[in-house]
Amino acid sequence: MNAGGPATAEDLASWIRHAADLVSADVDRLTRLDAAIGDGDHGHNLDRGFRAAVDALPGGDAPPGKVLVSAGLAILSKTGGASGPLYGTALRRAGKALGDAADVDAAALGAALRAALDAVQDLGKAAEGDKTMIDALAPAVAAYETALADGSGLAACVRAAADAASEGAEATVPMQARKGRASYLGPRSVGHMDPGASSTALILRALADVTEEG
Repeated sequence: MNAGGPATAEDLASWIRHAADLVSADVDRLTRLDAAIGDGDHGHNLDRGFRAAVDALPGGDAPPGKVLVSAGLAILSKTGGASGPLYGTALRRAGKALGDAADVDAAALGAALRAALDAVQDLGKAAEGDKTMIDALAPAVAAYETALADGSGLAACVRAAADAASEGAEATVPMQARKGRASYLGPRSVGHMDPGASSTALILRALADVTEEG
């Protein structure tokens, strides 16, 4: 796509494929992160889910929203643990926010990311500071919306979101978990990056990479 221009269905399909590649390449690190404070299955579960999402991508003239809804449904059905419901619902809600539009401008993508964040918060009941994926996703959405309000194009908005997600993931290291299995560890959860925040940053980095191509 042209940097700053609207995203098409193929751009969003490329995002899902690139995210799947990045997750696959990072399975071992994500698994180590989860082994420290969780079940140790986050990397493999997410890898399975995104592989399924790639296989489920619609062809033909499907609109961008349908691409994300299809990917989300596949992740919901194929991903174990908490990852399936959270990532699957996030993508489904984002896709529904896009509706049947033929392409996606910066404002529409921002609304879709906000819908994804709302979906995760509705489902997981987590807030920033709880040491979850929200600690990457919430600042990412806020950074996107700030860049959009400042007049930035789509690619610049997404890069701002990806950078904020990465910073948010790093910020989970000194936190004590207040949600999920990691919360059972109490103070022992301190000193470890949250795996969900890390994978969220990875997936948003994939989106930034795709939107900057061309």
